[in-house]
Parts: sequence; C-alpha cells; structure tokens
Amino acid sequence: MKKMIALAFVATILVQCSTVPITGRKRLNTVSDAQVLPASFAQYEGFLKENKLSKDASKSNQIKRVGKKISEAVDRFMRTNGMQAEAEAYKWEFNLVEDKTVNAWCLPGGKVVFYTGIMPICANEDGVAAVMGHEVAHAFAKHGQERMSTGQLQQLGGVALALGTRNSKNAALWNTAYGIGSQVGVMLPFSRTHETEADKLGLVFMLMAGYNGEEAAEVWVRMSQRAGKKAPAEFLSTHPSNQTRIQTLRSYLPEARQLAAKYNVPAKK
Repeated sequence: MKKMIALAFVATILVQCSTVPITGRKRLNTVSDAQVLPASFAQYEGFLKENKLSKDASKSNQIKRVGKKISEAVDRFMRTNGMQAEAEAYKWEFNLVEDKTVNAWCLPGGKVVFYTGIMPICANEDGVAAVMGHEVAHAFAKHGQERMSTGQLQQLGGVALALGTRNSKNAALWNTAYGIGSQVGVMLPFSRTHETEADKLGLVFMLMAGYNGEEAAEVWVRMSQRAGKKAPAEFLSTHPSNQTRIQTLRSYLPEARQLAAKYNVPAKK
C-alpha cells in the first residue's frame, strides 16, 4: 500500500511540473494559489500588527509608488500572456517597516515589506525598483510554492496536507517554506537558482516599469561596499556572491531590455 501511495504521489508530481514564464525554467508546483494565498495574506496581516511601520512619509510613499509601478508591469505581462486568473489572485500591498535589518521580502500573492535598513543601499528610486523587482519576481515565479512542493516531496505523505493556518502540521509546512515570524520577520533564504532567476525577472520588470536597469547591479556594488571585510548583512548572506550577482545583472541587461520591450504592451481588456 505504501508503495502504491508513493507511486501515485510521484505520478502527481510529474503531472504538476510547470514552466516559469520568461525564463523557461521547469519547476515543481503541487500547491495552488487557493491553498497558499489565504495563509500568505493572514501571515502578512499578523506581521504588520506585530511590527512598526515607518513614520517617514516620503520613503513610505516611495515604496508604495515603486511597488505600484512594478506590480502594474507584472500584471500587464500576466494579462497579455494567458495568466488572467493569476493576475486576479494577486492582492498587492507595499509597506516600509521600521527596522535596521538590511532586508526586503515578498510573500505569495504580492505582499511586500521593505525594512528601513535597506533604504541606504537602495540609495535612489531606481535602486528601490531593483530590489522591488527582485522580491516581486519571487512571488511571480512562485518560488515559495516550489519550496513547499519540494518539502512535500521530501515528506512523501505531505501530499495529503492542505495549506491552512489552523492545523499545526500545515503551519509547520508554511514555516518550513518561508520561515517568517511576526516578531522576527526574516524569510528563509531561497536557493541560488531562485535568487538568480529573481534577479533576471526583476530586471525585466523594473525596465518594463520605466526604471534604469543599470542601477540593479549598482545596488549590489553598494551592498558589497557596506559589507567590506565584516560579516555580510543578512540580506546579502542569503544570496549568491555579490560579485557573481553584479556580473550576472550587467551581462543580462541587454537581453532584459529586449524582453521588456517585447512584453511591455497594453493589457487586453
């Protein structure tokens, strides 16, 4: 019986492989938006209740302004490429939290947090757009859902789990995938594959939104300068090496510009 269950599970996994738009990478996704988004929205609401929003109106408005433009670019892409249902599922929200941690993140469904500690690294609106594009790209490519799916595969029996917030096992699965707590507010690091993919997608999205793509690499130049010989900042330590990242962003920029021009078309109504 156990062998039959395992075989059925593997067959389900094979069926539920999909492709990340734009990059074309094959991914595993056994969880649906209907399963994961309610938990995501609840987690975000809880985080905001437990953490202090920035009182800097200028910077807070900048986060919301940039987020709106980036999310509109993503929405435009989805609606013109057969992803209308997914576009409708996103509930975009952008907040700046008072915290010296050099970090930013985006939960499934478009729930974004920037920490005030990362704003000096962003330095300008194009820098904010670079970080915003990267974080939004994680949600767009469903990296969290992919990590959940991988966790289910490792657990085998996890295929029977539904992703809710009331069941302790479900909560454990969510924490394994995201590692974000209302009082800590730090997401577990994604894999280097996910990070590089988010860099590339984020570059396309920030270009679609009208920002200067050259600034994406400069964000990581400043991050590297900040780290110096000291231990890297948390946001930096969870990502590929800064030099590799700078090189990747600079070399991908010409292709990203072509893709942005290709995809930056009005959404059909």
